Amino acid sequence: MIKKEMIAMLLAGGQGSRLGVLTAKVAKPAVAFGGKYRIIDFPLSNCINSGIDTVGVLTQYQPLRLNTHIGIGIPWDLDRNVGGVTVLPPYEKSTSSEWYTGTANAIYQNLDYMEMYNPDYVLILSGDHIYKMDYEVMLDFHKENNADVTIAAMPVPIEEASRFGIVITDDENKIEDFEEKPAEPRSNLASMGIYIFSWPVLKEALQELSSQPNCDFGKHIIPYCHIKRRRLFAYEYNGYWKDVGTLSSYWEANMELIDIIPEFNLYEEFWKIYTNSGSLPPQYVSEQSIIEKSIICNGANIYGEVHNSIIGSGVTVGKGTVIRDSIIMSDTVFGDRCVVEKAIIADEVKIGDNVTIGIGSDAPNKMRPDIYNSGIVTIGERTVIPSNVQIGKNTAVSGITSKEDYLGGVLESGETLIKAGGR
Repeated sequence: MIKKEMIAMLLAGGQGSRLGVLTAKVAKPAVAFGGKYRIIDFPLSNCINSGIDTVGVLTQYQPLRLNTHIGIGIPWDLDRNVGGVTVLPPYEKSTSSEWYTGTANAIYQNLDYMEMYNPDYVLILSGDHIYKMDYEVMLDFHKENNADVTIAAMPVPIEEASRFGIVITDDENKIEDFEEKPAEPRSNLASMGIYIFSWPVLKEALQELSSQPNCDFGKHIIPYCHIKRRRLFAYEYNGYWKDVGTLSSYWEANMELIDIIPEFNLYEEFWKIYTNSGSLPPQYVSEQSIIEKSIICNGANIYGEVHNSIIGSGVTVGKGTVIRDSIIMSDTVFGDRCVVEKAIIADEVKIGDNVTIGIGSDAPNKMRPDIYNSGIVTIGERTVIPSNVQIGKNTAVSGITSKEDYLGGVLESGETLIKAGGR
């Protein structure tokens, strides 16, 4: 039997429904971030930078893009004969075929994979957070405290604490109590959904709770370990960490990358973020174009103006087109004389000439005000937008649209336009 000190299990099966049309055809961890990256690149890079060379990636929702992106793990140096990266979708078993029904259920269904490496410790990660963390330092903390479970936790403003799993600790960082999204939080230390378990403790808890429907770490496994008087500790983290689960937090986290001195630096030599970017030609910037405080990825062709925006690879910005405060994902093409304000535009979108995006009042979205808000226009992948139309704020557009879909050439603020297809 192969022996590994610590292996990582990366939960990447989530749909990310709060990202609206961005995740209609792609799992949240596969959504682009910062131009050339995808969200899953961050935990994967953290693993290899922390010396963890065995990672199981649990996929479920729309896994194709994610599987293609990860491949055999070459960009992260995770193409190993022993260990490396393994994609673990739900599979047909002789007795039944089961989808993953909760975070812990997904891990339970892969006990055989973990057994193969007979680890001392198992690191549980989410595939949808943006941060840099040395998991080896967290493991040292786990060992020093002779812990059974270590939960990475970070201080949050107390008024936001009810959105998280909250840990209550003593002076030694030992967890005395754990509350999932409490109405009246007793502490501001929020669980980050990053756990280190000693393997026998994890295995026992998963097996004991295997019949629990929708078995989850925060709701079931952690409380079970607490009741069983296991040694639970909180490892306090004070670096940059962003859950990009909503359109506004996703937009903000991207915009923070283009600050003159970004709070989150993608370019540190000693802690690289790796990605599968393929080989692309350099950017082309015409003499007439203006670029200010933006990230422009390889293969982009800029003939217009780009201000305070992130432009993905292979994007074309036509002549006289002005883009401001926006995130444009790869291979999207803008015609000439367009104006774009505060938009998130997914991959392979085709936009005609004289299109104005992000104008008018800040009227709330009629269908999903909880998703489409903050004045952002969201356009799903492979959408087609015809020439000479205007699109208001807090809107969502997806599919192949034609002139007739825009009353008087306008999609008013707060409207949603979802058509079948996509190129």
